[in-house]
Amino acid sequence: MTRAAWATRWGWVDAFGATLGGDDAEHRRMVSTYLAARVVLALGLLLAAAALAWWRQTPPSPWTLAICAIYAVLALLWWGVALRSQRLPQVRSRAWWLTIAIDVATFAALHGVDPSGGSANPAALLVLPVLMAGVGGPTVPALATAAAAALALLAGSVQRLVNGEETSLALLSQTGLAGLGMFAVALLALQVARWVAREQRSARGSLALARQHIELSRLVIEDMAEGVLVVDAVGRVHAANPAARLLLAGPAGACPLPPFELGLDAGWRPVQDAAWDALGGQTWPDEGREVGVTCAGGPLRMLLLRAKVLRDARSDATERLAVLFLEDVRQVQARQRQQQLAMMGRFSAAVAHEIRNPLAAIAQAGALLGEDALRRDQQRLVAIVTANVERLRRLVDDVMEAAPGVRSPSHTLNVDAELDQIVADWRATTPGADGPRLTVVRRAADSAPLGVAFDTEHLRRVLVNLLDNAWRHSSEAQGAIALTLSAPDARTVQIDVASDGTPIPAEVQVHLFEPFHSTRSRGTGLGLYICRELCVRHRGQITYTAVPNARHANLFSVTLRRVALVREGQFQP
Repeated sequence: MTRAAWATRWGWVDAFGATLGGDDAEHRRMVSTYLAARVVLALGLLLAAAALAWWRQTPPSPWTLAICAIYAVLALLWWGVALRSQRLPQVRSRAWWLTIAIDVATFAALHGVDPSGGSANPAALLVLPVLMAGVGGPTVPALATAAAAALALLAGSVQRLVNGEETSLALLSQTGLAGLGMFAVALLALQVARWVAREQRSARGSLALARQHIELSRLVIEDMAEGVLVVDAVGRVHAANPAARLLLAGPAGACPLPPFELGLDAGWRPVQDAAWDALGGQTWPDEGREVGVTCAGGPLRMLLLRAKVLRDARSDATERLAVLFLEDVRQVQARQRQQQLAMMGRFSAAVAHEIRNPLAAIAQAGALLGEDALRRDQQRLVAIVTANVERLRRLVDDVMEAAPGVRSPSHTLNVDAELDQIVADWRATTPGADGPRLTVVRRAADSAPLGVAFDTEHLRRVLVNLLDNAWRHSSEAQGAIALTLSAPDARTVQIDVASDGTPIPAEVQVHLFEPFHSTRSRGTGLGLYICRELCVRHRGQITYTAVPNARHANLFSVTLRRVALVREGQFQP
């Protein structure tokens, strides 16, 4: 049988195959200390027997020397096998109880051959196996070990009574107290071991829960859109989530994995200064502070930075950490604009709804006045009232159309036929539009009609708004406005409205599709915003592109979803 198989058979390996590198560090430490203490105790018994014989000038007892020598050999062998195989006997295994039995037998034998305690105190020696039995074993074996130790002491006392070395009362009192001490040691060891086991289970449960919370926190921080940095007083980053590293790195830069120093890049110096200000106790605004960050010589990026100071929970700790929350200022402003637009849209829809009824009454009153025979000046006033009522009605309709929460079902439309009809109606209602100023780029005559998912009135509203804007801002030359229908791929259809007017300035482009933003004094600023909202409702898209150095410098593109044409019925997205 191999050494490993022998060790496994006799319980040197626990049920989980624990080795010296296992998880139960306390068990390994206790068992290894016990085995080492047995070796030290065995060598000490040998030296004590030899020293006592030399001191008394008498030859040592051969039985004492033999017992001590055998015990020393077994202790060294037990310890050597454990170290050589890198495995320790598991508590409550056969090897464990065999070790305790050897100790009890050895110390009892020493007490038997030398009951007077000439070489050692057997009561003190027997405490060791009783203690280890109580620490590592169940109640019955531990008490059995204490009983065996008490019987060994009783046997020695009987032998001394037979030899007449002691009086019966004193010897029996001493033996009884020692026996009671053995049982007390076993019971106390059992209680202490159980308390330690409970505390260890509780600690393991708390540790597992803490690790779970740490992992959950890590996952949450990793997925946060907001950047998170943990910085100490010397500018060293201890933790950084991907969003923070992306904000520090920029489009073409690089940010190392933590830990790293903020001093690695001169562009990160404002973040480092902000961390020092927070750690230095400077008052930090709740809404945060804007700082400029550059990376690898790239463009300046404005970040909104909020800081929290984390103090170590230990009372003697002096190191503090600053938790920095980073956000791109442009994203913060965009989010604020979206919130404001949503609130303004709800408010505008409510106001427009309340205006409709009195507006209808005014329109009806104006119509009734127009039926009467009025003077010329009165007719002019009625015409002014009627025109402004119509203008207010269109404004109310625009506001209600752009109100949030309005749902519009998509239908399958023949975009070729719809486009021809919309252009024809627009030419008929726009003065001068029937000339060559508008050019419509038609597809080949034999091309199959294109189907799109949209709504007829909504498509008319989008295209009429784009044609009106192009007509207003283009020249009067032939082909100044170009309307093109194309199918870029099998999933989309694109309608382009291009004009030769002055390109829209860059500062105006960013606000093109925002509500209530107009470059005209009498404009409502809702036209392009409504176009975008209608496209979004039907899962389409509208964009603007400036084409420099081209005749048609302004290009608006409407992208629609392409679907198969059906005769009737509603399109199901």
